[in-house]
Amino acid sequence: MSERRMPADDGLFMPAEWEPHERCWMQWPSRAEVWGDRLPQTYAAYAQVARAIAAFEPVSMVCRPEDEAQVRLACGRGIETVPLPIDDSWCRDSGPVFLVDGKGHAAGSQWRFNAWGNAYHGYENDAAVAGLILDRLGMRKYSNNMVLEGGAISVDGYGTLLTTEECLLNDNRNPEMTRQQIEEALALTLGVARIIWLDRGLEDDETSGHVDMIASFAGEGRVLLHMPEDRRDPNYARMQDNKRRLETAKDARGRTLEVIEIPQPQRQFRRDDGRRLCTSYVNSYIANGAVIMPIYDDPNDDVAA
Repeated sequence: MSERRMPADDGLFMPAEWEPHERCWMQWPSRAEVWGDRLPQTYAAYAQVARAIAAFEPVSMVCRPEDEAQVRLACGRGIETVPLPIDDSWCRDSGPVFLVDGKGHAAGSQWRFNAWGNAYHGYENDAAVAGLILDRLGMRKYSNNMVLEGGAISVDGYGTLLTTEECLLNDNRNPEMTRQQIEEALALTLGVARIIWLDRGLEDDETSGHVDMIASFAGEGRVLLHMPEDRRDPNYARMQDNKRRLETAKDARGRTLEVIEIPQPQRQFRRDDGRRLCTSYVNSYIANGAVIMPIYDDPNDDVAA
């Protein structure tokens, strides 16, 4: 029996986010218990983000069938609605990871999804949505039995991947896999040759340290790094350690990385249970010809931009 072919066997790799997009995929907020009485504001914010992205590239909004009319009304005619069963609103994490071969062909990878280490329960629909999207697109699909969210990785499109030990080596993701096995799965599925392991993400991050909140590639050999200005901030020591790791690392082409510090928002927000709410400018979206960045009515909004 022949071994199962992997994307790397077919010359496929995950491109950098700044490469041209055919469209952006989003998911409409569905888990009411997360948002509570802020759900109407959440709907408005998601619609605003979708319209902002749609000014630069097409947007497809996945939503529960019973929410389709609401989504059409909130987002307007320029946003395609895609009715599918979903549990939550984070398509970067539960949706497919798209792959290309540099010759005009594309495919998609579907990973296991367990709602950020079982942080939430009732995620069966989100665990299946990547495959449904790829089926809808008629795109070749590669399935991987490893738990991975898109927000846990950042790639430069030239063979280098960023992630954190806190997330991918966490017992709530793949306790049966060693670091080497995880690296092999990433290499064979995403076409990467060099993995740079950062230590931890932000304090109280319910994703268990997603890298998309703290670091991302912003060009060949260039990395944006979240950095608090207050040395007393618990995130300061974490980010200083990550900075040292980045400055001593080499990318897949053997280059030293340029690290660009992006300030942490000064304002602090609290969850209903008192835990700090993670805020970051690094967790942005690169569209065709634009960067869609969160703002916090904060003195650092303009600095980060």
